[in-house]
Amino acid sequence: MTNLPALSAPELAALLASRLCHDIISPVGAVQSGLELLDEMPDDPESMALVRNSTKSAVAKLQFARIAYGASGSTTAQIDLGDAQQVAEGFMSFERAGLSWSGERAYVPKNIAKLILNLVVIANASVPRGKEVEVAVERLEPTVRVVVTARGAPLRVPAKFRALLAGEADDEAIDAHAVQPYYTLLLAAEAGLGVSLEQKEGEAVFTVESAGSAASEAA
Repeated sequence: MTNLPALSAPELAALLASRLCHDIISPVGAVQSGLELLDEMPDDPESMALVRNSTKSAVAKLQFARIAYGASGSTTAQIDLGDAQQVAEGFMSFERAGLSWSGERAYVPKNIAKLILNLVVIANASVPRGKEVEVAVERLEPTVRVVVTARGAPLRVPAKFRALLAGEADDEAIDAHAVQPYYTLLLAAEAGLGVSLEQKEGEAVFTVESAGSAASEAA
């Protein structure tokens, strides 16, 4: 299992809060700009469209973050994958790539749902605008297998995620830019799941599996 740098609970909470603020500041700022324009030009259709679209974007990002980063109930809470799919689709409708999602709808331990959503973020960051991210929930019982695929060229899987996945320690502290890849792998560890990455031309495949299941299948 990947060895992750140690972060205290207050450090992790602060970095995730910073990441959330970074994600929503742009649409919220656009809402403010649109309202200022409406003060000068009441009923201006372009300004009104800016406010509407930016508000929808901010709401979609907050709904996504509530599940992807939030507590989502008690430590034993479960999340409906249908709800996870819905917030992922809302989030991705304002992002660079399109999203397709297939597989069983079921209640799963919250860290599994959160892990899938965080891998969607990483997959989205890996492809250029107009390309595709695909989520395939292949198996949930008795073992878990979920595949998240980023398709497009050129592919640029975030370097920090690759380094953390490979267990490559460096002198750089985890900051607000690196916390999301860190949190993704922390969720996998907490859920007892392994994450692997396979890259080939035009495609990056992130596979989530129950620890040891890949080895047992190969045997």
